[in-house]
Amino acid sequence: MNKNTLMSFDDLECFMADVFKGLGVPEDEAAICAEILITADKRGIDSHGISRCKPIYYDRIKAGIQNPKTKIDVVRDRKAVAVLDGNNGMGHVIGRYAMNMAIQKAKDYGIGMVTVRNSTHYGIAGYYALMAAEANMASMNGTNARPSIAPTFGVENMLGTNPICYGFPTDEDFPFVLDCATSVTQRGKIEVYDRLGKDLPDGWVIGHDGKSRTDTHQILIDLVQGKAALTPLGGIGEDNGGYKGYGYATAVEVLSSAFQAGNIMKDLSGFDSDGKRKPIELGHFFIAINVEDFIEPDLFKKNVGNIMRALRNSKKAPGQERIYTAGEKEYEEQKKREAQGGIYLVESIQKEMIQMRDELKLNWTFPFEK
Repeated sequence: MNKNTLMSFDDLECFMADVFKGLGVPEDEAAICAEILITADKRGIDSHGISRCKPIYYDRIKAGIQNPKTKIDVVRDRKAVAVLDGNNGMGHVIGRYAMNMAIQKAKDYGIGMVTVRNSTHYGIAGYYALMAAEANMASMNGTNARPSIAPTFGVENMLGTNPICYGFPTDEDFPFVLDCATSVTQRGKIEVYDRLGKDLPDGWVIGHDGKSRTDTHQILIDLVQGKAALTPLGGIGEDNGGYKGYGYATAVEVLSSAFQAGNIMKDLSGFDSDGKRKPIELGHFFIAINVEDFIEPDLFKKNVGNIMRALRNSKKAPGQERIYTAGEKEYEEQKKREAQGGIYLVESIQKEMIQMRDELKLNWTFPFEK
């Protein structure tokens, strides 16, 4: 294997689609899953692209705790709101369906909110913000997740990383997209550090003794066993605002579960009382707001763009060359990666790709094998 071999986005997306089809995902739905994963890789969110393909989707389908064929039931549909049941299907398919539904409701009623129960990992929340921005919609979406964050002054992993995402169309080349976990970091980023053999920075993870931990590989094991926990945004304690991240994570938990009576916190561990794996049954929420019902869309975009430009043009700290706004780095990274012709894959991901290909008997020869 050659770690310096480039693989194009088109080939990587096609391979992931073939993996999903090989697992029994219908062709059109496999394409949706692959598109959302490759969007993460294009935008520089390496923790949520091809690196997620095997451990989060392939392994769970193989283990029988996620359904490759997605059946979406409409539990309730009342004017501007709806509740869906994803029946443990593919979270990407469920998420796109739900956001499209929220967008249509916003066109009809000015605002639309759709909640989902019994879903699975839906990829980057930013994808759904991009969908809404393309439709001239402001948006917010989020999801709960396996328990990993300890509450402020606690050490037990109770809340998920519970990302929350805001999106606004602008008059610039890219929309405002803020897609953030409500923890200091998330498991996917820790997995990236593990693949690189790096220790974590202080303050990302707390042990049962209340002290920061940095031993990356063991942390990944202990997070599952409940022996370590992520810290909320702001870090350990209250001095640096950890209570704020704790509160935001709780709010996402409420929005993702309470509106549809879904599973919460420890119920999302993915293990039953006997320690056997079971479906995780996540909850999501999607909100779309029709800009046109408030103001002329081009004027809204200009207003948002003016805010972004004013922030970027404000006085910079000594030694700093640029101030960024949300979505800008991802946009520039995508342009850079598209210009270079794809992404470079670390050796651990190459091995996972070979394993999936061989087990599914897919007709692929990878550039890093030559």
